[in-house]
Amino acid sequence: MKRGALYSFGWYLLYPIFKLLFFFKVNGRENIPENGGFILCSNHLSNFDPVLLALSQKRQIFYMAKAELFKNKFFGALIRKLGAFPVERGAGDGKAIEMAESIIKDEKMLGIFIEGTRSKTGEFLRPKSGAAIIAHQMKATVIPVCITPKNKKIKVFQRVKIRFGKPLTPEELGLNGEAGPEVYRTAARRIMSEIQSLREIDLK
Repeated sequence: MKRGALYSFGWYLLYPIFKLLFFFKVNGRENIPENGGFILCSNHLSNFDPVLLALSQKRQIFYMAKAELFKNKFFGALIRKLGAFPVERGAGDGKAIEMAESIIKDEKMLGIFIEGTRSKTGEFLRPKSGAAIIAHQMKATVIPVCITPKNKKIKVFQRVKIRFGKPLTPEELGLNGEAGPEVYRTAARRIMSEIQSLREIDLK
């Protein structure tokens, strides 16, 4: 899948810098399809997470990002160019959902931080249902990924591990029939459980 020119430039520019700063190690790249649309679901620890996930594999990620990031016109325009789009948290943002669905329909990779916000302690937060709703409506596969830093927090010159899990189909998430709030919450918890399992592997 072809990446945008600015995205590719940023990728090659930042890769050696982030490799030096975070010594990041990646496992499970083989779980990422080379083509087709799907949802990448990750935990969220720092502002570096979108870049680390982008640099950990070759496909462009189109992120659902909090609307506050777009208030600065220059920064907002930049991250839009890189594939991010705004979502109003806790507001049932229908426009953002439609944008997310169009990304999957266009066979691109949609990135969602399933907790909805950064964890200040490094512990996992309660997952939000947005990824499950999109997976159900678009019959999209979900790929869990976990960012695991040393001592729970991302710091420079300390290794960060990134592990991609096996794809989860809508059927495996219980999203193959009629669905409502409880079904979506259950599916979100299943995704979160897979992310937690990935961390357990990297903590051994």
